[in-house]
Formats: sequence, C-alpha cells, structure tokens
Amino acid sequence: MKHFLNIHDVNDLNALVQEALNCKKNPKADQQIGNNKTLGLIFMNPSLRTRLSTQKAGINLGMDVMVMNFTGEGWALETNEGVIMNGDKAEHIKEAAAVVGSYCDIVGLRSFPTLKDKAQDYKDHVINAFMKYAGVPIVNLESATVHPCQSLTDVITIEETKKTAKPKVVLTWAPHPRALPQSVANSFSEWMNRTDYEFVIANPEGYDLSKEFAGKASIIHDPDEAYKGADFIYAKNWSSYENYGQILSQDENWMVDERKMNLTNNAKFMHCLPVRRNVVVSDGVIDSNNSLVIQQAANREFAAQAVLKQILSNG
Repeated sequence: MKHFLNIHDVNDLNALVQEALNCKKNPKADQQIGNNKTLGLIFMNPSLRTRLSTQKAGINLGMDVMVMNFTGEGWALETNEGVIMNGDKAEHIKEAAAVVGSYCDIVGLRSFPTLKDKAQDYKDHVINAFMKYAGVPIVNLESATVHPCQSLTDVITIEETKKTAKPKVVLTWAPHPRALPQSVANSFSEWMNRTDYEFVIANPEGYDLSKEFAGKASIIHDPDEAYKGADFIYAKNWSSYENYGQILSQDENWMVDERKMNLTNNAKFMHCLPVRRNVVVSDGVIDSNNSLVIQQAANREFAAQAVLKQILSNG
C-alpha cells in the first residue's frame, strides 16, 4: 500500500482486517517498524476520535507524531491553480503540501467538502493535491467524499461481533439539524460492497447516495421495511446528494428508536460519533447492551495502525 485514500488502495480487505485485529491483541508488537519515522497529521476540520486514534496508532508503531490544526494554526490555503493570490489566502497548497511532506514520512490529512459545488467537492481536490505535491504517502483521515479509516473500523467491528457469516447490515439515514457531508455514508457503502454481507441503505426520497458509492446495495425508502431482520443498524445523517448539500427532511420517524430496533434480529447499533442523542438515536438504543459505538471508537486506533503498518512495510 502506497497511499490510503479509499477502498481502491486495499488489495485484500480480509488481510487488512486481520492485521488490525492482530494489532489489537498486541499494540506494541511492531514498535521497531516506525523507529526514526515521522507521522504528520493535518486537520482542516475538528476531530476527536480521528486525531487521537491516529496519534496513538503512530506511537504504537514507534513513530514520532506531529499534529497541526490548519484552521486555527496555519495560513489560509489557496487550493485553485493559476489564481492571482491578492485575496485572503496567504499560502498555496502546492507549497504547503510540499513543506509538510519534507518534514514527514507519512502525512494524514482531514478536509471536508463545501457542500456548495458538487462537481468540485467530488473531485476531492484537497487530498489529491496533497498526494500530488507532498511527495510522501498520504492517509485519508476524511475527505470531501469518503472516510476510509472509519469504514475499515466498521468492518473490523462487524467482524468481531457478527453472529452469522453473512449478516444483514442496514445503513440508515437519520435526521440532523445541520447539513452534513455524504463522506461517511459513501465510504461505508463502498466498504460494505466489498464484503459478502447483505447490504441495505435506508433513506427518505431525495437522499439517495451517488450510484458510484451505493453500488449493489438495496435502496429502501421505508425505515420499518429496512429494519426487518437486520443484524446491524448503522445510523448516519447526510445532506442530499441529488439536491446537493440541502436538508430536505427533518422527519423524526427516521430517528433510531426502540420500536424500530424491535423489528430487527436483535441488531447491534453502530454510529461513527459524535452523535446527537434523541435526534439521530434515542437514549434507550445508544445506552443499550446492543450499542457498539464505544467499541467502534476504540477500534479506530487499530484500523489506523494496520494502515500505517502496511505503508511502513512498503518502505
């Protein structure tokens, strides 16, 4: 693995999941592999789990780790080519990425979409520019379109807890007061399509994901129908892809609650966090014994560690 931008950088998903589980059993077993190597983490948006878990993963592998929050600590970046920089942008991404790459052996980058220009956002320009100019391997810590570290974590968590070889996994839209990216939902769909699970996406009309990411999933617009017989319910809000970036519904019937969970096959509840209680999911569900959210969050460390180890192993 040279870069970790999305599912297409993973040759053998089962092997990567097993690597993460091995890291979980003995996190410090491979400290020599990152000796004298530096991991740089660049955040253009807030982070809790992604930042701490990736820092911890690098430390587990013996790496030195540097972290920078560009929104509050760096110059405002210009990302377009050929512009006259006489506005509020003080530094071009060409120089910024190259400089960061000169200090680091691996760079992890987090950037979000604008949710205003679909074509521009779906080019994933920022992370691709870092890959082009940094000159070192890039790890996607969430971009405008995908969040592969989270999705790897989700597969690991399902594999740890599933009770049948081919579980029914439902990704369900849930209401939210703010317009959120499609990144987690896109990525989760990509990774589920790489498995042999039964995969269902449930969302209101107008919230269908891009077919590029939805893939072979069954699309259902009735939450009760989608929940029936499910083994895992993964809740996530996303703004409309069709009417890009818009909030089309705040229907409370889409919140994950006890009534709908009772339609499932005693399903486990999953969410990437942070989550708005009693908006996305009821207290009764997230606090139940079937909630996996803390286990998911803990597994972020070992997902990141498995990715970094593969990159370091490739020299």
